[in-house]
Amino acid sequence: MSYATKEGTFRYLKKFGAYSKDFYRFNGELFFPSLGIGTYKAEPYKEENYIINYGEAIKTALRNGIHFIDTAINYRYQMSEREIGEALSEMMDAGEIKREEVIIASKAGFIPLDFPFPENPYGWIQENMIAKGLSTKEEIVIDQHCMTPAYLRWSCEQSLKNLSLETIDIFFLHNPETQLGYIDAEMFYSRIEAAFVLFEELRGEGKIVAYGIASWNGFLYEEDHTEYISLVKVVEIARRVGGENHGFKYLQSPFNMAKPHAYGYANQRSEDGRYYPLMNVCSQFGLSFLGSSPFLQKNLFKRAFAPKIGELMNTSELSDVASALQFARSAGAITAIFGAVDPAHVVDNAILGYVPNASTQAMDTLMRDSYAV
Repeated sequence: MSYATKEGTFRYLKKFGAYSKDFYRFNGELFFPSLGIGTYKAEPYKEENYIINYGEAIKTALRNGIHFIDTAINYRYQMSEREIGEALSEMMDAGEIKREEVIIASKAGFIPLDFPFPENPYGWIQENMIAKGLSTKEEIVIDQHCMTPAYLRWSCEQSLKNLSLETIDIFFLHNPETQLGYIDAEMFYSRIEAAFVLFEELRGEGKIVAYGIASWNGFLYEEDHTEYISLVKVVEIARRVGGENHGFKYLQSPFNMAKPHAYGYANQRSEDGRYYPLMNVCSQFGLSFLGSSPFLQKNLFKRAFAPKIGELMNTSELSDVASALQFARSAGAITAIFGAVDPAHVVDNAILGYVPNASTQAMDTLMRDSYAV
């Protein structure tokens, strides 16, 4: 198989029978680990981002029960995808892993440029996008984001090359709210619809299995915010474009102790006209929610956590990092995605495989205590 399957992901999890029975979750199609590994690196202009390599961290994750890998074409100017591709190829060639056992997600929307960083990024955009008919200058927002079908198709096909794969399991439209404020809501949802039409075509071609939206704040704002995205409107678009068997199956958004809104803030209208938290509405629509940024890009660790957090999360004997991950994976997300370059950090995080999820009561108690660390 050239993509993840139910049978493959189940075969994979059986290798880790000593893990807690709730470490893996089934969404009706695939068995996900409750922790996934991501490859985002902030501040991409820093020199260190030119020398790091996620390859060993990816291989360590796959050897320790974590078989969901999240990336995007723009992460480190396409290098994160290429390093994943190299790691997967090595392990598959060695017989350590099979393609159908691993769930790969990537994203498109931001302009990736290429490694090494071009001397003239605007020239890169002109040469590689505008001159090739992938978009007009007007369809590129703040010189960094584009949602034209031609560009998104190019992104998907380029990601497949970078990853050395035939099929991407989950293909996300990346932070589409970036365009709100520069275009009106009507044009925005029109662009979402055009993107979903393309994604259904890519499904038919076998280049992706399913698709979703990966957002930062778009689904978490109040309804009157300029960058607010209505999930019910997006689902209506998916149904209109793809019918009841549409491929819009996933939504990725931040969830952590300082940003718990997806679990506790009722800002998304459902089909009954009432408002619910994002995770709840995802469940109503049959979408799998993936939690990103469990450490809030390390901003959670500016001071030590209160002892009560470890007690509630069953992580008193572990680190604050483990407590933060335990919180992120215990509220209903099918997986919580952490970033790690150092293989030792992956091993440390995988210890949670032996720890049952925090209880709903513990999560609610912590939420009531001002969400805070």
